[in-house]
Amino acid sequence: MSAPILTDVATELTPPVLPAPPLPIRTERLVLRAVVPDDSAAIGAYCADPEVTRYLPFPALDADGLARRMERLVAGTAPSAPEEMLALAVEHEGVLVGDLMLRLTDRHGPADPPAIAELGWVFAPEYAGRGFATEAARALVDLAFTHYPLHRLMARLDPRNVTSARLCERLGMRHEAHTRQDFPERDGTWSDTAVYGLLRPEWAAAF
Repeated sequence: MSAPILTDVATELTPPVLPAPPLPIRTERLVLRAVVPDDSAAIGAYCADPEVTRYLPFPALDADGLARRMERLVAGTAPSAPEEMLALAVEHEGVLVGDLMLRLTDRHGPADPPAIAELGWVFAPEYAGRGFATEAARALVDLAFTHYPLHRLMARLDPRNVTSARLCERLGMRHEAHTRQDFPERDGTWSDTAVYGLLRPEWAAAF
């Protein structure tokens, strides 16, 4: 009798490594590309503004905070596993006007690629009102569903951030939840969280 064939369970459960997305992405007015160290001055300018970071999970950035954020953004080029992210700089006519984030979160099973991801964005206030955030975020949504095997996209934000809530709605995302006093503020208080979501079939129907 031949010896039984032993399988490497650990190998069988190893999820696939996803390829880096094709960049840059060009829309009607914008270029979405990888973040590079030379973007530090532009990103630092708007992330040092307390009004810009008022509803973000980080405070207005000093030099040390900017260095830490730039390290994460520059490294965010080819996410493949939960908690890894894709970071994109947004340019208009060669000028950096904001940045976007796509963070992978959850798998369906231990050997599956991530099926859920979270969106985030920050834009320089001097470029507000021109539709750049909507145009860029819509391109990222399309990339998320075409390049990654995602089932769901979500965004979590402070309900007082009306501008971002309206952007979620323009992207076709649904307001799914409002959780009370679940986010610790920097001043020791608690704030609420609004959850918006978009499923692959909903995106496909509007694509």
